[in-house]
Amino acid sequence: MSLMLLAPIPRAGRIWALPFLTALVPSERACRERGRRHKPLLNVGGQLALQARRWLPGCDLVVVGDSGFSALLFLDARRRARITAITRLRLDAALYDPAPSRPPGTIKRPRTKGARLPTLTAILAAKDARWHAVVVPGWYGAGERTIEIASDTAVWRHGGLPVVPIRWVLIRDPEARFPPQALLCTDPTREPAQIVGWFVRRWTIEVTFQKARAHLGVETQRQWSDTAIARTTPCLLALFSIVTLLAARLSARQWRRVAAAAWYPKPRPTFADALAAVRYAIWRERILTTSPRRRARTKPRFRLPPPWAYALCHAA
Repeated sequence: MSLMLLAPIPRAGRIWALPFLTALVPSERACRERGRRHKPLLNVGGQLALQARRWLPGCDLVVVGDSGFSALLFLDARRRARITAITRLRLDAALYDPAPSRPPGTIKRPRTKGARLPTLTAILAAKDARWHAVVVPGWYGAGERTIEIASDTAVWRHGGLPVVPIRWVLIRDPEARFPPQALLCTDPTREPAQIVGWFVRRWTIEVTFQKARAHLGVETQRQWSDTAIARTTPCLLALFSIVTLLAARLSARQWRRVAAAAWYPKPRPTFADALAAVRYAIWRERILTTSPRRRARTKPRFRLPPPWAYALCHAA
């Protein structure tokens, strides 16, 4: 499991996901065979988020996850740690109004919820629901997409679990190209359009994993010990971030070499181009000169012909 920073890369002109914290999560069967206690994915993800909070105590942290992190215990713990969590939400989730104010002198246990609200499925079918058109940039790598959203605040509650105030956002496509879906945010003050924009950025995480497999060999190494796996995979994911940050410091001229094919137009550079640009910048350093002797005698600098350099830099 890896935490990634969703940051804009100016040279690439879009959002990239940069890994910065990785933890190995063995399966329940592997832990049982080794006689170890299994730690669920939610617990590991919560610990990583808390570690990021300790490193950045004054920053506004927003954690975006899939439906696997849509659990009340996880969301309540992130809210208490001042971390905003955005995940998917079930359309049949039990939503309520906030608990009414308690009259003075009341002896009974305070209420945790108000009246039951209609489910999101009922809101989708309602004719009086208020929908607003929103243009979302970078919709899953396909450019701008116009969608319709409906949003409101509520309290999500389940028996025996913490009560979490949320803002839910219903999303539907006017052209019906994807089924309706719902999101939740543990900070009810956030704007619905911003919540959708943050969640759509999660697609770049899948792109990072794909590029790391294709160009850095993640999940292709062959090792026979847990320590080797725990050591190699985080190093390769960290290499992705290091290469991206090094490439971001290069000049615009060094980013012009975008590898493309006649059947695959690519107007913007990808990680393969960033990796090639960093390779070319390293190769241009004077690493073949010898130490001075008696008089200034240096080894002549070898220069790669441009066609050779282009072919070698873009070799995976």
